[in-house]
Amino acid sequence: MTVASVYPNYRRPKMRWLPAVPEHWNEQRAKTFFREVDERSKTGQEELLSVSHLTGVTPRSQKKVTMFKAASYVGSKLCRPGDIVINTLWAWMAALGASKHEGIVSPAYGVYRPHHADSFNPAYLDYLLRTRAYVAEYIGRSTGIRSSRLRLYPNQFLDIALIQPPRPEQDQIVAYLRAQDAHMARFIKTKRDLIKLLTEQKLRIIDHAVTRGLDSSVALKPSGIEWLGEVPEHWEVQRLKNVANVVLGKMLTTEAKAGDGDFKPYLRSTNVQWIKPDVRDVKEMWVAKAEMAQLRVRKGDLLVSEGGEVGRACMWNDELPECYIQNSVHRVAAKPMMLPEFLFHQFFTYGKRGRFNAIVNRVSIAHLTREKLVTIPFTVPPIEEQKAICRWISDECQPLDDAIARTEEEIKLIREYRDRLIADVVTGQVDVRGWQPGPDDVVDDTALAALGDDPDDVTEEEDGDGEN
Repeated sequence: MTVASVYPNYRRPKMRWLPAVPEHWNEQRAKTFFREVDERSKTGQEELLSVSHLTGVTPRSQKKVTMFKAASYVGSKLCRPGDIVINTLWAWMAALGASKHEGIVSPAYGVYRPHHADSFNPAYLDYLLRTRAYVAEYIGRSTGIRSSRLRLYPNQFLDIALIQPPRPEQDQIVAYLRAQDAHMARFIKTKRDLIKLLTEQKLRIIDHAVTRGLDSSVALKPSGIEWLGEVPEHWEVQRLKNVANVVLGKMLTTEAKAGDGDFKPYLRSTNVQWIKPDVRDVKEMWVAKAEMAQLRVRKGDLLVSEGGEVGRACMWNDELPECYIQNSVHRVAAKPMMLPEFLFHQFFTYGKRGRFNAIVNRVSIAHLTREKLVTIPFTVPPIEEQKAICRWISDECQPLDDAIARTEEEIKLIREYRDRLIADVVTGQVDVRGWQPGPDDVVDDTALAALGDDPDDVTEEEDGDGEN
């Protein structure tokens, strides 16, 4: 696996945002190599493809989509192997890639076909176009009246410089990076397996506490719910509508409307992760003044995903000063008889045990509608007992939470290392021409799938901003 540190000679590229590149590598604007194409499906029966910022262009059947499936895909754009596909709205977060598949994509996407098929190894381009230097260039060239609606138009993409090593070097770079990816994918899978084991231990602790309590000698009674079993005799079992107020968010509104209102930050299903919300990428939509009180999230509210991993939930702790919800998210505000923390613990066990999946509408994509959500039963101990149970769960689960956090940090660090390695190799900062695979450098496409097994790996359909 020994790799020479650098090439012998470098030159400054024409585009100053690129690092120095090997002297013999070519550099031309994308329009030299690609042209925009707009071929449309007449049947809509081709394989439907999605675009992810982590895995590029992949069959939608392999992705975690949560929003909708169109009644017809007639008129979708066709793409072929070797085409570059760009989600025009998400180029700023690297939602693009070179397709290995023949299929259809959203008509709102850009599809670019090579003038000559042998100019690039598509996998080399796939690595190159998602490096941070290129993503920064997409951001600089994208236009839109709001940061959340930036678009990278074809003329701007085709004006960007592409680095072109000789084709044999491209092939060698791809072979090297795939081998390194295989090592990192195996590492990530091992860590994710550990997280699953730790989570299962945590589930057993929480599940017993929220269904049986802390007193092992307490008298029990039938709950009336087959999967819930017996509960302490002095507890109640109530449907969610009796212990919380539930509001589904509003349809995404990207344009200003007549009357009082303003653009406000909003949460969509991809922001709702277990335990706490992910607010690194919060967009804005138009919210009418009359809607604000109902749609605004407040400290202690539970946020519940309506689609995808249905029932995935977190508690809002004022991570942002002001925020609202889109219609892929429920806001669940506990009534006085129910502690938000106790309710969340039940959501966590229900979600991880597949309770929500068992009741959702699966005509096309799973949806946990408000009508179904409010009928789900929850245990309701006396409020002081809820507090004691929550304290006990916190103490018992803290070592597990710490171990999970350390493991997730290790995954994050290996991903950051991967990003740096890819950037260095595809821009020629590292010379891999002399690299030869060793016995451990086995590449298994199935194992490589672990690189996309990440909560951050969402598609345009999950975000709800897709225009399929």
